[in-house]
Amino acid sequence: MTWKSYAESDSMTNTPPTFAWYVADLVFDYLKNRGGLAAMAVVNERKAGKLYAAIDESPFYSNPVAKDCRSWMNVPFILADDSLDAKFLEESNAAGLTNLKGHRSVGGMRASIYNAVSEEAVDALIDFMAHFEKTNG
Repeated sequence: MTWKSYAESDSMTNTPPTFAWYVADLVFDYLKNRGGLAAMAVVNERKAGKLYAAIDESPFYSNPVAKDCRSWMNVPFILADDSLDAKFLEESNAAGLTNLKGHRSVGGMRASIYNAVSEEAVDALIDFMAHFEKTNG
């Protein structure tokens, strides 16, 4: 931003991205109120660890990503029987666990567990996955 450009153009240069600034401010407040980045990292690592453990310890689910390359935010997983994918998505959606369908080029499932996703929500997904495995595995 160059104030001289605004002065010379009667403030008619490109409009600053004020909505993006506003949203960023909300995100920064959210993070700050939860202890900052270091505290959020602890929570996010714990959430991802729980979900990866549930997947890795199950013969019904698998994760196609090498352990040293796994994301804390997007956790992909595959069912042992891909003919159950549609049923998994239908039942998880009915249970309030939405948007779990994997990327169209990869398939399977993908849980996006970003900062705003609570540990309770991750626990609910893990509980649902255990129940689904028990009834379909």
